[in-house]
Amino acid sequence: MKRFPTVSSSAWPLTCPHRLLTKRLLSGRAQLIPASPRTPRHSITNPKPEPTFFHSASTRFSALPFKQYTLPPKGKMTDSIDLPASSKPAAPTVRTAYIALGSNLGDRIGWIEKACHEMDARRIKVKRTSCLWETEPMYVLDQDRFVNGACEVETTLEPLELLDALQDIENSLGRKKLIDKGPRNIDLDILLYENLKFEHERLKIPHIGIPEREFVLRPLAELIPDKPLDHTRPWTLTRDLLDALPPSSTPITTMTPLSSHGHPPIQALNPSRKTHVMAILNMTPDSFSDGGRNIASSSLESTIQSFLDAGATMIDVGGQSTAPRTPQVSAKEEIGRVVPAIKMIREKFASRDVLISVDTYRASVAEAAVAAGADIVNDVSGGSMDPDMLPTVARLGSTICLMHMRGTPADMSSLNEYPEAEGGLIGGIARELVGRVAAAEAAGIRRWRIVLDPGLGFAKVGPQNVDVLRHLDELRSWPGLQGLPWLVGSSRKTFIGQVTGVPTPKERIWGTAATVAAAVQGGADVVRVHDVKEMAQVVAMADAIWRY
Repeated sequence: MKRFPTVSSSAWPLTCPHRLLTKRLLSGRAQLIPASPRTPRHSITNPKPEPTFFHSASTRFSALPFKQYTLPPKGKMTDSIDLPASSKPAAPTVRTAYIALGSNLGDRIGWIEKACHEMDARRIKVKRTSCLWETEPMYVLDQDRFVNGACEVETTLEPLELLDALQDIENSLGRKKLIDKGPRNIDLDILLYENLKFEHERLKIPHIGIPEREFVLRPLAELIPDKPLDHTRPWTLTRDLLDALPPSSTPITTMTPLSSHGHPPIQALNPSRKTHVMAILNMTPDSFSDGGRNIASSSLESTIQSFLDAGATMIDVGGQSTAPRTPQVSAKEEIGRVVPAIKMIREKFASRDVLISVDTYRASVAEAAVAAGADIVNDVSGGSMDPDMLPTVARLGSTICLMHMRGTPADMSSLNEYPEAEGGLIGGIARELVGRVAAAEAAGIRRWRIVLDPGLGFAKVGPQNVDVLRHLDELRSWPGLQGLPWLVGSSRKTFIGQVTGVPTPKERIWGTAATVAAAVQGGADVVRVHDVKEMAQVVAMADAIWRY
């Protein structure tokens, strides 16, 4: 049942002499509430052109009438209310705005990330971002596909000042407008500014193109699905406008960059995408399955070579075992384990097109690994075990995999209760991952830099892991998680031994193969495996069946 926000009384003429009434719809019951007396119009004499806008008193869409202002040419929001002589000038008001992001030339994602960095440096703080979406061009069709997104920003700049700042960013990044709606390396548009309706020859808010453009509505609906964009139609929400659009001739997909080295991004909604095979490279003497195997330099190089020859597209380097009851090593020792391996891959296999992730929950290890050449941070704790992890990854600009886990590796096995009243197993995992995504965004990580992992074997025991594999598609479509790519790591785990009766981890190849096929069928974008040669073949066959 659709929720109706409070209906504004701004539809009444401002000159109406009568006391206004507003109607509030609460839980399906109409209730009449007296409104405040009509709001006086404040005006200032200014040279033309004279921008005007209407301001809703609250982002919660209260019943207070919209105020009409007139602004000076530079867009300063002033009001002719007299203040006491003793009053000090008020601090600039922080406003929330929504900015459209677009590019279809060169390193499209790179240009958008540079623009966000420039906004942060110019009093336009990027608070949240949508996913990035690859879309067909609109209006001028003879041009390359676009990457589009949106971001929520906080700023003290007023509308025209914000427009000037965004255009200056475009110019500083080398944008040259040759054809209207034609190719551009970067495009920044103001979509919304608070709850204002703003009219000026240079700028209209809300942006007039929002209702007809899927490439705008799709990312905007990720950020504010329940916000009405037109105060005269408060029952029409962002998601309603998106749902009203006809289906795209070519379905659009999200894009998740994996590195800055030109690797293709993951397109998590592309039905014909190929699954990445991530090889596990444990640089530990005590991992549950292959501890100590890769410590010698000669065997390490041979192992890496075999991974790449077998079809691995990623290598996950770990220096701290997360098996239960395994003692923690120091950060210095962990760095000493993973950094040489990462450097070896980059130096001895420079000609091979391989991505490197570092398996760590420590910020200092992640930073050292990225400096050595790692592309992705794979954190089994989802950024919860080290408070510096998420801010560090945000500063580095790397992609992070947030895994679902409760507690620590020492106590996670006892934290496996998921009450049905709280959504059960799948609902519990989804809700807690939504929280980790929010924490990552609050730390400054762009949404398009996030990969998720359901955490098989972590705070889940026995049949629970099988249940996660059964319902992976449900997790992928969970509100707040849609469009994000997923990594699944089932290789050789205890639940496979329990089902198949195979006690030795190295001998669980056939059971692992079944879980890998199930992961691909459920929508996984990356599978993390020990037995690369065998699982690469499983992935190739599973892709042929389900990815077409």
